[in-house]
Amino acid sequence: MEIERLRHLLDHWIEHNDEHVKKYREWAEKIRSEREDIAELIEESISHFERGGEILKKAVERL
Repeated sequence: MEIERLRHLLDHWIEHNDEHVKKYREWAEKIRSEREDIAELIEESISHFERGGEILKKAVERL
């Protein structure tokens, strides 16, 4: 029972993470012409979120 709940939560977290990444990319592009430095930092954070998503997907695969 707990495993199925965890699988559901992991799927939800992955989807939620992907939604955040999409918004971060949008904002990096919006701000780029005014603040390249901030856009670059947002992009750097995106790589971390994407890596986290990959790790969560590995957890789902192992369930």
